[in-house]
Amino acid sequence: MGLFDRLFGKKEEPKIEEVVKEALENLDLSEDTETALTEAEEVSQEEAEVAEEAVLEEEEIQDTVEENYNSEPVAEVQQEEVEELPNSEEVPEEENPEFIEAAEENSSEVLEPEIPQAEETVQEKYDRSLKKTRTGFGARLNAFFANFRSVDEEFFEELEELLIMSDVGVQVASNLTEELRYEAKLENAKKPDALRRVIIEKLVELYEKDGNYDESIHFQDGLTVMLFVGVNGVGKTTSIGKLAHRYKQAGKKVMLVAADTFRAGAVAQLAEWGRRVDVPVVTGPEKADPASVVFDGMERAVAEGIDILMIDTAGRLQNKDNLMAELEKIGRIIKRVVPEAPHETFLALDASTGQNALVQAKEFSKITPLTGIVLTKIDGTARGGVVLAIREELNIPVKLIGFGEKIDDIGEFNSENFMKGLLEGLI
Repeated sequence: MGLFDRLFGKKEEPKIEEVVKEALENLDLSEDTETALTEAEEVSQEEAEVAEEAVLEEEEIQDTVEENYNSEPVAEVQQEEVEELPNSEEVPEEENPEFIEAAEENSSEVLEPEIPQAEETVQEKYDRSLKKTRTGFGARLNAFFANFRSVDEEFFEELEELLIMSDVGVQVASNLTEELRYEAKLENAKKPDALRRVIIEKLVELYEKDGNYDESIHFQDGLTVMLFVGVNGVGKTTSIGKLAHRYKQAGKKVMLVAADTFRAGAVAQLAEWGRRVDVPVVTGPEKADPASVVFDGMERAVAEGIDILMIDTAGRLQNKDNLMAELEKIGRIIKRVVPEAPHETFLALDASTGQNALVQAKEFSKITPLTGIVLTKIDGTARGGVVLAIREELNIPVKLIGFGEKIDDIGEFNSENFMKGLLEGLI
């Protein structure tokens, strides 16, 4: 069963016998409807009478309370209580047992037990973080179908523009539109709504390709080395900190390496994350050689039996030659200690930058071999369609996704959860 069928189910046409049977069953419903309406009117009349009696009783009670309140005996009782008040000063409230018991009773009545909040499921996180993307794409798609009454060349041109605006990429939009032209001729589709399901099917198939997603992270039995690259400001260091928390909670020994030594803010930020989640951070002197800091981190990780070592690197894409030389040197140092490492090289991308994220992915893929994408800030943007563009144009799998700002708002990427969160409700 394909990904589309697993997500949305197969399209099944009702049998003629079932349609006829349903029509016959719906013929003699008038008497039942009249009876139900009569019973509903009787019930509503009884409820109105009961409500009226309740209002009268409440007015009588209010009158009685006002009479008692204005009577003289009550005033006398209040005067007696006022005269007795000075004697109560002999025993402080804090030492009065009756006062303490009353306070405890009142506090038990006022305080309510806290209701623990249910933890979000993985699918709920996808649905929440993709809400803006889904809503924006769905609104544009619905408006598009409302504007067209027939399938013609203008229909396909407008559809291609809509897909480009949804950040699925020019190549994806062009390929998808061509496939839809073929499908429309094949099925002799004259109405736009006939192609709605086909569009969604093609988007799912586009991501599915040959079914080989390679989304799993390649954890090792011993030390797993993860190298993180990406421009400044995309959430790379924050993602490392959140992952450190996630892996430590899973019982792993985690260590971080601050190899972006030329930016003091990056080192300080990673050190703060290490303090926050209680994992060691390897740092070097200001403006030290990044490769030397990585070497220290690798040696410490091996000596201390670390399970996961995450290395934060510089992201000066504007100076590609220097960055390429720096990353190549870091790679050689890593392999000197663990020949098969790094086991993962992640590129952090900010989903809110849309097509600019795709440009960054293309440039970094030229500088260093990438094994996966960390997609950040997906919750704050309507441009989640860039995942489809990255899949189609670069064939680099998204392996990690950031759902929001909370410390546990990061997890392994799952294409089925993502496509369901992106396209749910559009069919």
